[in-house]
Amino acid sequence: MRERSLPASPNWYSSRCSDVSSGGLLGVGAKNVIYLIEFSAASCRVTGELAGHRDLVSGFSFCPDPEQSDVCVSASTDGSVCFWDSTKKTLIKKNAAHKNPVSAVHWSPADKNLVVSGDEKGVVVCHWFHTGDTASFFPEPRTIFCLTCSPHSWKSVAVGYKDGMIVLIDISKKGEVMQRLRGHDNEIHSLAWSPVIGEDALYTRAEDQEATNGVSAGEESGCYLASGSKDQTVRIWSTAKGKGVMTLKLPFLKRRGSAVDPGVKERIWLNVHWPKGRATQLVTSCFSGELVMWDLAKSGKQKWNLFGTSSEGQNHSRIVFNMSSVQLQDGQELLISTSMDREIKCWDLNSLSCCWTLPTLGGHVYTLTFSPVAVGCLALGVGDNMIRVWNTLSTQNQYDVKSFWQSIKSKVTALSWHPKKEGSLAFGTDDGKVGIYDVFSSKPPHISSSYHKKTVYTLAWGPPVPPLSFGAEGKQSYSLYSCAGEGVVLQHDPSRLSGEATDIDKLIRDTNNIQHKLSPHTDISWKPDGKVVAIGNEDGSIDVYQAPSLTLLCSIQQHHKIINALRWHHEHSSPPEYHCLLASGSSNAVVYVHNLHSVIENPPESPVMLTEPYRRLSGHTAKITSMAWSPHHSGRLVTASYDGTAQVWDVLEEAAVSNYRGHTGYLLCADWSPVDPDVIWTGGKDFTVQEWKVSEQEFTKPPKGKKMVRLQDRRASSKPKKSNTAPGGGGWMEPSVNGEAATEVNRVVTEQGLPAEDEEEEVRSTNGLESPAAAFERKPPSAAKSKDKPDVLKKKKPRSMLPLSTSMDHRPKEELLQDCVTLASVRNSAAPPAGCVPGQGEYIHLGLFHDREALYRMFEAEEESHVEAGHYDSVVYLRLWSGDLQGALQLATERGELNDHLLSIAPMAGFEAWSRTVEAFVKQLCLQEQFLKAASHLLSINKVYEAVDLLRSNKLYREAIALVKARLPADEPLLKELYTCWAAVLEKDGHLSAAAKCYLAAGCSFDAAKVIGRKNDVPSLRTAADLARISGEDDLAQMLALRCAKDLAAAQDWVAAQEVLSSQSPLLAHRLHLCVAELLAATLADSDVFSPASSVSGHPWATLRSSDTIQDRARDIWEEEFHVCLNSAGDRSAKALLQKLKPVETPAWSSSIPLRQVLLYSSVHLTRSLLSWLLDDDEQLITELWHAAAWLRDAGHFGITALFCRLLFPEGDVGVFSRKHSKTLQRSEAEASSLQALVCYHRLYECWWRDSAVQNGSCSEDELADRAPPAGTLELEESVRPTSSRSKEVDFEPSVLLSEPHAACQAAQRSVREIQERLAAMVLQHSQVQEGQLDSGDKQDSSLLPAPAVEQGSGEQETFLSLSSKMSTFQEELANIPNTIKMFPRPDVTECCLVLLHLSKSSSVSDVLRRQAKDLLRKYGTSPSVLKASRGFLT
Repeated sequence: MRERSLPASPNWYSSRCSDVSSGGLLGVGAKNVIYLIEFSAASCRVTGELAGHRDLVSGFSFCPDPEQSDVCVSASTDGSVCFWDSTKKTLIKKNAAHKNPVSAVHWSPADKNLVVSGDEKGVVVCHWFHTGDTASFFPEPRTIFCLTCSPHSWKSVAVGYKDGMIVLIDISKKGEVMQRLRGHDNEIHSLAWSPVIGEDALYTRAEDQEATNGVSAGEESGCYLASGSKDQTVRIWSTAKGKGVMTLKLPFLKRRGSAVDPGVKERIWLNVHWPKGRATQLVTSCFSGELVMWDLAKSGKQKWNLFGTSSEGQNHSRIVFNMSSVQLQDGQELLISTSMDREIKCWDLNSLSCCWTLPTLGGHVYTLTFSPVAVGCLALGVGDNMIRVWNTLSTQNQYDVKSFWQSIKSKVTALSWHPKKEGSLAFGTDDGKVGIYDVFSSKPPHISSSYHKKTVYTLAWGPPVPPLSFGAEGKQSYSLYSCAGEGVVLQHDPSRLSGEATDIDKLIRDTNNIQHKLSPHTDISWKPDGKVVAIGNEDGSIDVYQAPSLTLLCSIQQHHKIINALRWHHEHSSPPEYHCLLASGSSNAVVYVHNLHSVIENPPESPVMLTEPYRRLSGHTAKITSMAWSPHHSGRLVTASYDGTAQVWDVLEEAAVSNYRGHTGYLLCADWSPVDPDVIWTGGKDFTVQEWKVSEQEFTKPPKGKKMVRLQDRRASSKPKKSNTAPGGGGWMEPSVNGEAATEVNRVVTEQGLPAEDEEEEVRSTNGLESPAAAFERKPPSAAKSKDKPDVLKKKKPRSMLPLSTSMDHRPKEELLQDCVTLASVRNSAAPPAGCVPGQGEYIHLGLFHDREALYRMFEAEEESHVEAGHYDSVVYLRLWSGDLQGALQLATERGELNDHLLSIAPMAGFEAWSRTVEAFVKQLCLQEQFLKAASHLLSINKVYEAVDLLRSNKLYREAIALVKARLPADEPLLKELYTCWAAVLEKDGHLSAAAKCYLAAGCSFDAAKVIGRKNDVPSLRTAADLARISGEDDLAQMLALRCAKDLAAAQDWVAAQEVLSSQSPLLAHRLHLCVAELLAATLADSDVFSPASSVSGHPWATLRSSDTIQDRARDIWEEEFHVCLNSAGDRSAKALLQKLKPVETPAWSSSIPLRQVLLYSSVHLTRSLLSWLLDDDEQLITELWHAAAWLRDAGHFGITALFCRLLFPEGDVGVFSRKHSKTLQRSEAEASSLQALVCYHRLYECWWRDSAVQNGSCSEDELADRAPPAGTLELEESVRPTSSRSKEVDFEPSVLLSEPHAACQAAQRSVREIQERLAAMVLQHSQVQEGQLDSGDKQDSSLLPAPAVEQGSGEQETFLSLSSKMSTFQEELANIPNTIKMFPRPDVTECCLVLLHLSKSSSVSDVLRRQAKDLLRKYGTSPSVLKASRGFLT
């Protein structure tokens, strides 16, 4: 039935959308159809289609088993998986196990009954063909891009995902994941198993070879897997080890010349294919469509060979999506590839050369036409923005097709060859462009400067008409005429397309003296001799004009719908009586043939009107889209129709000769072969061009049903209708083959043009189903809206205001005629017919045609009808029309159906009625939560306060404030109330800045500053302080500035902290505090003892000179930078500043306080001491100094405390406070003695470590351990240890450390702590016994619990009572100790005794001190650790 054909382009971005069977049959998925193509090494031929999917085909695979190689499976994005018989081209069964679009499918090579599919949500389904069973797995929650079954084991399936993951699953274990192969970082486009089992062929590394030793052959030895990814790499994986063994990077090849726009940026698609029997050879695609054969066993960099190097242009010009190979019976191995360039190529795997190329089409075939000069040259206008020119008579290549795409950029809807000039092809596009191509040249086309506003329907070459004319100076004898969707025919000068095209309507009007508007034109056809032109119009008429003046000869009024096609009979080798036959086709499915011989041969003086056709050709069931006369016969015509068939007619006999039903979908074009009288070419919606023979068709007439026009059925009625079935139809009458699915009507998917501008954004399968709404269809210019949208989406007809009277107009014809008689009697006679009252009862409809009273009676009846139906809005409007405005407003108010229109006319009823209506409308709007609109309407009746209250009650504060400020006085108290209410709401919601603005507007600056400060970060505190200062809230400003400065100081941003405080003059004392804190931090940071976080900012003066103490340097900075000195007066006096700092409290010591805060607290006391120095208050000075050192000591920072003491008293004498200013202190006070003891304590350790450094390990480790003081008490960083030992003399007086009263106090405190620990342990043990937890199985290790009691010398254990008695004794002893000893403690006396005795071995320590130390150890060193450490000194 079918000879040659060009199929639709294979779908893009699918991992396996084509496959080959072992018998040499290729199946490719294109749109929602699978095309079957028989092929060999020499040729190919499309043999049929498999149609049944509702959506795009996303996967296709043949059964690899030779016994059932005719069975295949396909998957679709509609979620279905279909099994087919490719021989019978029938559906075997359909499976809907997937709930999501299926993205991949494969028939297992290891099991002839197993098919595996995967969808976009990650679900894998196994289908068993022989039983129909299915099993679903969900190995990974990822998007599946591809999958492939192992050829060696039916259990193993490799799945590739969008994110670059590859998973090997075992379907016999419910989809258990066996391996996860990680390496790719982008989409997995393709997977291919090695055809050979085992993993020995590619291993070259020793460690890999060792790893395989001892692995048995068979399934345990694994198999290689190849993967191609969007990351531009091919990886070879060991499935046994689960890791990659080889990575191949794609070569960057120079792009060959091709018909592709070089400016188009296209995405990569990397397909891999492992041919059978080739263990070390892998085929992959490359960047621009090249195919590469890799030799995996080859060493060196270039392991690949390029396909198609034997001649230029053999390779694909765009990325390749699918590859599949087969070994034919003659032993030849062939590879089939599909590409974005819309070509299917066949390759010889041995020579790597291209055997043949099959072009495909990516859009509707809108037009096709044979060249009248170059015989056999067929031009195709396609919806993929390209023109194809097919040399159908080529003997070397039966698919010798050349593509043209330059400057088109839209669907090609019209083509026309020049009648005389070879290779000159005119084209028109969907966007109104007209141009001329020279198909034998590589130059871009010439484009007309005159564009149509809509789709170009028809192009025709004909003689020029004025203002152009037949010139003698080399002027061409042909003009190009274009007819487009806006109803205009333009004449273009082919030699000067840049010039303005002329509208022939002007000539028609002038010549024929026509004043009225011409009907829009839809088609044009010149008689071959150029003397007459026929123009089809939107209203179905056909006008015939005589050239060149375009005098109207006749008008054919036969069609009643838009003219789609006009064709004159040819004049070569046909009788003269045929020369004037004009065939016409329109949207009413009937073809008319008109004989215009008498009109043309004997032109009438005035135009004549023809109403009867010469011949009527009936049979099509849908509109006619194209027609062509046979050049080999006289009176034989082929027509193409929306009913999906092409019909050959014998015109004179009005007989149907042959009907072709090979297309799926409606037909758009047809033409007769110029060389074979039995061959016709057709194209249509199914993206195909088909060649067929008239004599071989099974049917002679079109089908009687409207199987191909479902869209028109929908337009005819919104209710679903049963489709008609054609009687006696064979396989071609099945809806799955010759019909279209019902859901296709609503599916609109844009076709793809090759040079697309948004290539990166294309969907995975770009060959979409094109809906009838998107197809080329001639429609009247007045119906532009219906052209853009299907009629199914038209708005519903509005409800009639007068339904009763309207319904009376739909009665039988006799009654309607009688109404006319009755109305005439009523209007023209004094006595109307009996019982006839216009506007009432049976004569209600006559009220519209009689007087006003009759009309009012009709309105009353209509109102009653509307009330019964619940259409109160219609009642309102009827009352308005009758002038009852009050009644209309009252009814609308009662029903809650007031609207803006009624409100706008309410003032006509008076002010009171209008006010009531407005108030009612406001209530209605409030119920509808349209508060802004309601408030606006209140303003219209001057109720401002009510409008404001309405807005405030609904939390619309912003609008309420705007309304008050716009309409009320500036001092309106309501304004402040609104601001404060809104501020409270904003503050509660956390919008602090907006709340502060509200408080400021309300005059509440204090509240504004407090709100901003609530966020408690530095910018907010700084802003709040500035706000309070500007507003005059000094106390609040100082508090906020101080909080901000402390946060900045804690963050080491000293400059910003000083800037914040500098704006507040009363905070000078705190500036002095920050100065001291910065100086202290900077000095500690310069040493290795303290390593703070990096300082954000600092002052240049924050450095300590080598000759200064920290107190001298601080005093100098105060004088230089802050102008505070001994003689300062007023607010800068030391007394005033000290009073400012006294309220600053430092919290109780806690281990959780960070070091930077400890330094700030310590510097507060140091600042107070310096101010006391300026006041000459030694008692306060020494007290604050002691507190400053105590903060560092209590925080546990031993090294920092030692360095702090050395910075204050470099000579070790507390009495010498400043030599620069000659300041000495009395050491008689308890504070001074405690401070002196702390200084000496650190110098004692310095001397000990200095001597230890000199000895350099002279003592053994055991001796040092025995001599060591108690653990945890002798810690100091290495940085404070002196590294030189110039003298072994003790350079301080250590007697202050050996205070017996302090030793007694410390011993009593230790005893109290020990007794407290024992008591706590006893209580814990008692509670455990009471709770039953202390049994034989749960006894705790005695070493983990404190001893509950100790044995006395007499062998008795201490009890709770005895321990409590001892506790009372020690507490009384502590109570008798003076408070000065407890308030100002000294370092641990026993510890100092031990260190002093150690030091006496290498330094000169007096005997008195040694004896005193030993006595104190014997008396107060009762703890086990001290007893152990003192054993060597007391024995």
